[in-house]
Amino acid sequence: MPEPRGGAIGSAGDQHAPRLSIGQVLDVLRDDFPDVTISKIRYLESEDLVHPQRTPSGYRKFSSADVARLRYVLAAQRDHYLPLRVIKEQLAALDRGEPLPATATSPVAVQPPGAGFDGQDDGGEPLPAEQFARAAGLEPEQLADCVQFGLLVPDKKGRHPAADLPIARAAAGLAQHGIEPRHLRGYSSAADREAGLIEQLVAPLLRARSEEARARATEKLRELAALSAQLQGALLEARLRDLLRP
Repeated sequence: MPEPRGGAIGSAGDQHAPRLSIGQVLDVLRDDFPDVTISKIRYLESEDLVHPQRTPSGYRKFSSADVARLRYVLAAQRDHYLPLRVIKEQLAALDRGEPLPATATSPVAVQPPGAGFDGQDDGGEPLPAEQFARAAGLEPEQLADCVQFGLLVPDKKGRHPAADLPIARAAAGLAQHGIEPRHLRGYSSAADREAGLIEQLVAPLLRARSEEARARATEKLRELAALSAQLQGALLEARLRDLLRP
């Protein structure tokens, strides 16, 4: 059995502490991370982010240091929308005793929708149009324009999922600066093109039936969305900097 890897997260004494099964780890984490699954934990192990021991019969056994690493990864994804590649670099830096840069945990430029990509609903019934508009800070006619120009898609009863509130609130904020929904059709078209491109990349995983493959697809979608948002923000900042040049 390989020796467990050391690390800055957790202490050396963890190697001799009682170890948890993957089901017990799930129970420990679920209070803080309700969407975590066994498939997700297995996926994070396959990506070399956590290193549980294995019993002679092949069962995983997690130390408290392993659980602490999982908490770090899950919190970095939930709170800062960081891709696994970045989180892995941070863990490696911490393991080497290096301080993280000040910007290491800053969120990407655009916050993903609250429902994320875990296949979960938004935690409640869709909102009637009037209530949704009020929550977003939109006038009813502005909400209608958002629907007309493809920014928002209501259900057959005209209701909107709460997960779409970030889109509506961004549209409301832009409207205060004179940018109306009709000016934002390009954003919707660009999002459709990006979604089509990303779909091609994850389609093989989405076709697989195993939970682990679906967990991989979820992580790939999250990472690609974060990178896409980062690219969009960086490109926009670059264009706007040009306006300030003499």
